[in-house]
Amino acid sequence: MINLKDKLIKKELTVGSWITLAHPAIAEIMARAGFDWLTIDLEHSVITIREAEELIRVIELCGVAPLVRLSSNDPVQIKRVMDAGAHGVIVPMVNSAEEAQRAVDSVRYPPDGKRGVGLARAQGYGNSFAKYKEWTNKESIVIVQIEHIKAVENLEAILSVKGVDGFIVGPYDLSGSLGIPGKFDGKLMIEAMSKVQAFMRTTSKIAGYHVVEPDVNQLQRLICEGYLFLAYSVDFRMLETSCRSAIEKIRR
Repeated sequence: MINLKDKLIKKELTVGSWITLAHPAIAEIMARAGFDWLTIDLEHSVITIREAEELIRVIELCGVAPLVRLSSNDPVQIKRVMDAGAHGVIVPMVNSAEEAQRAVDSVRYPPDGKRGVGLARAQGYGNSFAKYKEWTNKESIVIVQIEHIKAVENLEAILSVKGVDGFIVGPYDLSGSLGIPGKFDGKLMIEAMSKVQAFMRTTSKIAGYHVVEPDVNQLQRLICEGYLFLAYSVDFRMLETSCRSAIEKIRR
């Protein structure tokens, strides 16, 4: 099993991907492909909590770190996916230090947090709660999504929250908050990303970016710019682009 927390602390490069299709075979195929981590997306998919637990199990059994991108910064949902065995959460639309603290508190138990105590898969179905509690404080992961211009403006305060391991830029929503959704080369978007990159050079926290299209060249450029927690595309985009590219070549 990859020690993702250790890699984040050491600011080592990791590459993961996004899962929105609930079939466990998809999670198994992607896990065996060599990704360091995989994120089950509950925000923009129809994956249920039950399906999420099954995907978490498959990913973990393949030796890859399973994360969950939440629907929102919801303590109840955080508790449920962590109880299901997620190694950590990616929290959407975190725009302030207070919102970052809410996420950390929802992952950790008192006195370090406010998470309610229950016994499920993560706790060995009641057999290993003490061990899991210790693991949670040392190894659980909280990544905040920077996807609004308010988050860019408050980035230093957000990353100063103890328990936040790093951030990942969500380019579509960030551009949307500037009134130019999907226009990543717009002046306002370029200015916002310049602020993010300037901050990256001053922080000990790891910086990430979601490369939505399966574009290896963009992935390489972002690595050169210093992004070390990189999400490479999403299951359905890799499937669609591969199918369409093959058919177009055949028809030509």
